[in-house]
Amino acid sequence: MKTTVEIPDSLLEQARRLASQERTTVRALVEEGLRRVVAERNRARPFKLRKVSFKGNGLRPQMAGAAWQQIRDAAYEGRGA
Repeated sequence: MKTTVEIPDSLLEQARRLASQERTTVRALVEEGLRRVVAERNRARPFKLRKVSFKGNGLRPQMAGAAWQQIRDAAYEGRGA
């Protein structure tokens, strides 16, 4: 796809010199730069846990202070697990 991008003259001149030194094109440098930025931003995206709370008053009183194993066993009780 073709597009138009405005680049400051000084940066374009630096890119042309670098492209010449590396025997490549300015287009290839721009593409490489965009790929790096996109990859970096995708990697740096922090994990966000969706808010999925339920209406209620928390744990049942008999589960207060219970170990996770006890809570899990009670949740699956009678469900074949």
